[in-house]
Amino acid sequence: MDKKYKLLIVDDEEDNLALLYRTLRTKYEITKAHSAIEALEILKNEDFDCILSDHKMPMMDGVEFLKRVYDIKPKTMRLLVTAYSDVKILIDAINYAKIYRYIKKPYSPDELQMIVESALETYQLKNDNENLIGDLKDLFSGTVKAIIEALDAKDSFTLGRSRRVAFYTMKIVNKLALKPSEVSQIELAGLLHDIGMIGVAEEILNKTQKLTDEEYEKIKMHVHYSVKILADIKQLYEITEIIKYHHEYYNGCGYPYGLKGEEIPLGARIIAIADAYDSLVSNRAYRQSLSPQEALEVIQQGAGKQFDPGLVQIFANILPQAIEEIQEYEAQQE
Repeated sequence: MDKKYKLLIVDDEEDNLALLYRTLRTKYEITKAHSAIEALEILKNEDFDCILSDHKMPMMDGVEFLKRVYDIKPKTMRLLVTAYSDVKILIDAINYAKIYRYIKKPYSPDELQMIVESALETYQLKNDNENLIGDLKDLFSGTVKAIIEALDAKDSFTLGRSRRVAFYTMKIVNKLALKPSEVSQIELAGLLHDIGMIGVAEEILNKTQKLTDEEYEKIKMHVHYSVKILADIKQLYEITEIIKYHHEYYNGCGYPYGLKGEEIPLGARIIAIADAYDSLVSNRAYRQSLSPQEALEVIQQGAGKQFDPGLVQIFANILPQAIEEIQEYEAQQE
């Protein structure tokens, strides 16, 4: 038998609590609480898939309670039951408590069950997606790793770049309050961001002179090749969407779509900085590498133009420690 979803129902009025219980008990494992304070005590020792809370309760109303639930149990689905249609209450519930839906009194049993079922379907989908991202990270040790190694073998410039770009990317990501699924997506995008270089001719990649405009256009096609390579892997859709935009500029002058500002996905804006920095500190056949400080200055000069200025500031803050960690790692490999 499938395990039942666990629901916590909260209402200070016994009749209302009993109605919720009768309506939902056949399909779900129900725990009752007669106040927000009692519910918070229960939550110290137990997890729930979904919480239904009345709005008007003494000592702490439903919006404040669900806001606290969001702070301590962000994955739990939150539903507000209310007799009021006050716009401010609903806006606060959405903005601060991040509720999934509100249930207007009086409600029918069918309506209540439909809303709870919808909330739990969304809950399950989110969990499945997070598990999928974990599976995709495991995939890196197999198929993805093989592709990256093939790319490294094709062009000495790319040797280790994927891992370094992902490393700098994660140093920035760790300073942001992102969901675990977002973190994992961005990490994988960092590892795979230049996979399309496999489709660029070796004579262009290994050219010792400065690239012509025509050759540079062919280099730019690597974004298209990346998308083409990953397009058939449906599970990589979100990751591909990040990779697709990592050469867009914050001022809209990048490629291939000319997006600007926050139109560019956050992961792409982060990878753009990590990718550019690693390129600047790496030797190319036609130019010498810059020092870390020189490369940082180039990145800072591009803040607000090529790069997201807020993310550039974060990068400047994490860079000294990141450099130390890379040097320690390289010393261990010698």
